[in-house]
Amino acid sequence: MSNKTIKLEITRQDGPEGQSYTEKFEIPYRPNMNVIGALMEIQRNPVNEGGKKVSPVIWESNCLEEVCGACSMVINGTPRQACSALIDQLGQPIKIEPMSTFPVTRDLSVNRERMFDALKKVKAWIPIDGTYDLGPGPRMAETKRQWAYELSKCMTCGVCLEACPNVNANSPFIGPAPLSQVRLFNAHPTGEMNKEERLEAIMGEGGITDCGNSQNCVQSCPKGIPLTTSIAALNRDTTVHSIKKFLGN
Repeated sequence: MSNKTIKLEITRQDGPEGQSYTEKFEIPYRPNMNVIGALMEIQRNPVNEGGKKVSPVIWESNCLEEVCGACSMVINGTPRQACSALIDQLGQPIKIEPMSTFPVTRDLSVNRERMFDALKKVKAWIPIDGTYDLGPGPRMAETKRQWAYELSKCMTCGVCLEACPNVNANSPFIGPAPLSQVRLFNAHPTGEMNKEERLEAIMGEGGITDCGNSQNCVQSCPKGIPLTTSIAALNRDTTVHSIKKFLGN
């Protein structure tokens, strides 16, 4: 039986108003383990490196296949999904922290309400009455469908907001994910009816002009979504919209 172990340093916080602290753990190694598996091992036997029994570490997860976006956290300094972070590919001790862009609720669990409020602000949905049959909708051109599909892969994980230096407690910037969703829903044949409303939303406080073009978002996105391409396209759309308003069209 192997005596190999895994060392983890986890940033913990007992509640929203509590002070953060680091707690070290050492658990048995298993091949092909991911960070979620390591956290589950600690949950099963919550004993720290000093042999003291402690409260289990709190985190969020759901699909365990990088689809739901729930298990976002900072692992060895990089915001990413814990389910796809393999222990064998990480340097030890593995440092695990909650995302700093969002308020901590407890340990590694954060409140991502800021991101969801931004999605509400830009109407990241198609508001139609589905209580009766409207018949088949207009078809989307294949060339448009292909890039729109890439934008639809967003799982609201919050990693791009964590990586963006312009998204912080001192800035109202809504961040790259909600901006990209504006482009997605404005491209939809039915969603397009609210196009101007969405553009107006991102032209206000915390909107597209707060983007500093650091491009951290597109480098960190686990789905490889072309976020900066969306932001560039929206820059053009908002400019055209402003000119039309000025000319009274």
